[in-house]
Formats: sequence, structure tokens, C-alpha cells
Amino acid sequence: MAAELLLIIGTLNRETPYFQGARGDGLHVFAFDESLLTFTPRAHFPGIDNPTFLSVTPDGRHIYAGSEVAEWREGLVTAFRYDHRDQRLTYLNTQPSLGSITAHSLISRDGRRLYVVNYTVGEGGPGQSLVVFDIREDGSLSPAVGAAAHKGQGPDPDRQERAHAHSVAETADGQLIVADLGMDALVSYRIDATGRPERLVLTPTRPGSGPRHMALSPCGHFLFVINELDSSITSYRRDDATGALSETDHRHTVPDDALSGNHCSDIRISSDGRFLYGANRGHDSIVQIGVDPATGRFGSRHLVSCGGVTPRNIALTPSGQHLLVANQNSDRVSVLTRDGDSGKLTDSGKYLEIGTPMCLKFAAPG
Repeated sequence: MAAELLLIIGTLNRETPYFQGARGDGLHVFAFDESLLTFTPRAHFPGIDNPTFLSVTPDGRHIYAGSEVAEWREGLVTAFRYDHRDQRLTYLNTQPSLGSITAHSLISRDGRRLYVVNYTVGEGGPGQSLVVFDIREDGSLSPAVGAAAHKGQGPDPDRQERAHAHSVAETADGQLIVADLGMDALVSYRIDATGRPERLVLTPTRPGSGPRHMALSPCGHFLFVINELDSSITSYRRDDATGALSETDHRHTVPDDALSGNHCSDIRISSDGRFLYGANRGHDSIVQIGVDPATGRFGSRHLVSCGGVTPRNIALTPSGQHLLVANQNSDRVSVLTRDGDSGKLTDSGKYLEIGTPMCLKFAAPG
């Protein structure tokens, strides 16, 4: 029998020009029973603006929520403690993100730091692309201890008029890779002992692709990037010594006749490294692409309905038996069942109704 899991969900509760409404009410914690496919409310914290991306410790005791508000010149990152026994969220503290449109975050592998990236629009304000925070013993965040700003642009005048960092990944040896949608680039960093980023190498991506989110292969030799602007996934081989990335394969996530109306959002990889899953907003589907774990090259492609409208974020359960989809514009978290051998997804018919879900994170139930 599959174990009960904690599911933490960030929902949009404040209108933003580039989103279709805000019908959520902050941060939620549910118990998700993977056997029954049921959701039981555990905790709720409405007093946070637009927690559009979350990072959660594996034990579920600490949650870090980025607030994305279009009018702010700086976003915010808020730390919470979740008490498993009392089923309560407690506010710890908030730090400014040093850039606007706080897009993504990641807890370091050693649990000592939180890495944050800012999409950043317009001019003025701190304008930092990558920001580093120390995580204190009580789970709260220090003021920023390091930061780096990106400069550059891509060929799309509407979406790539400047650098727009969108996500960060950490390799097994502690290097960071930042996907910058605006620059069409993957930027690799080393973080020194004090938390300051040192740039190692910049890898250009295909012009106009708009790299958004990333997934590292379990072996660590390959990086898979989902590109928002040209609806594609690209595979890169990573040089362990230098951090350099070289393209090994590239595949569109939707049929050719759907490319113009689609914008990719999120990507996940199965624990055995054999299957990639990507979310298509517009086509409203999840793409499954087979992967050769030895070469990083792609196999067959399959598409399945996302179970709603505008799949912004996806999450595989630790067992790999289910993929959950945050369908932003249909106010629904849909549950897709996954076959471990073939990797194929089917709609379970089960879902959670919740206003404007933006981010899904699993953790141990405590």
C-alpha cells in the first residue's frame, strides 16, 4: 500500500496582469492518500501574497514560498514551519528577493542554503537574477549572502528584451545551473564558502527557445531543459570537470500545428531516468518522452490531456505511481496514473478543486 504524503500547494490570491484571474487563498497543506487518491486538508495560511513557487524540506517541516507580484520592484521569500502533530503552519520570517517577479527557488542538497531566481522586468530596483540565502538553524532565512545579475537578450522582442532568469538546478558536485529565458542561455555557477556565486560557463541555447525549467538525470550526466517559447525539450550532456553543456537531442512537445498557441511550463524525470514529462499550456497536455539513460537521446513521444486548463506545475509522487498537475485556469489539481514500465499516463478521474493552483510539492508525512 502506498504511503500517505504531504502535498503543499501555493495558490494565486492577488490579480496579476499576465495571469487569468486569482481565485486562490494562499498556502495550503493537504494529506494525499496515494492508495485512495484522496486529499485531506491539514493546514492553511492565507496571509501571503501569490506564493507561486515553493521549496520544501524532505521532512515537510520547513516551507519557503516566493511571492510573485507584478507591481513590486522586489519579490519576497517567506519561511514557514509546519508542525506535523498540531497540523499548523507558523510564519518564521520574510526576506526581500533582490529582484522582481520571484520565479523559482531550490534548497541546496546539504540543506544549508536557499537559492532563488528572479525573472525581473523593467529597470530599477536591485535586479538580481540569482540570489543566495543561508537557512538558519530554526529554518528562517538570513538576509541575502550572495547574488548575481544577468545581462543579455534573445531574438523575441516581446519576451526576450532583457535577461529573465527562470529556474535553478544543483548538480551532485554542488554547482548551480540557471536557465535564463530572456538570454537563451544556461549559466553555470560555483558557490563559494560565503555564498557568493562565481560564474563558470555560459551555454547558449537555441535562439528564441526560451529555456524555462530543468531536470537532471539520476546519474547526473544529462540536463533536460523545457523551453517555453518554442515548445521543446532539449537534452544536454554535462562535462563534470568544467560544467560545460553540449546538446545531445531536441524534440518538440506538441504537434507542429499546435506550436503557435502553446507555451511550455514544467518538466519532471522518472527516478529511473527513462521518461521525461513536460507540461503544455495552450495545448493543455502532458508530454511523455522516452530517454536513453546511457546517451541522453530521446525515444518515443506520447501526449495525454492534463485533466484541466493551463498546466503550470507538475509533480511526481515519490513512488512514481502518479503525476499531479496544477491546472491553473480550471482551479483543479488533477491526478494522472503512471505505468512504471511504459511510462504512460492515464487520467485517474480523481482531482482536487482549489482556486488557481500554481505550485505542488510533496514531502514526508512526519
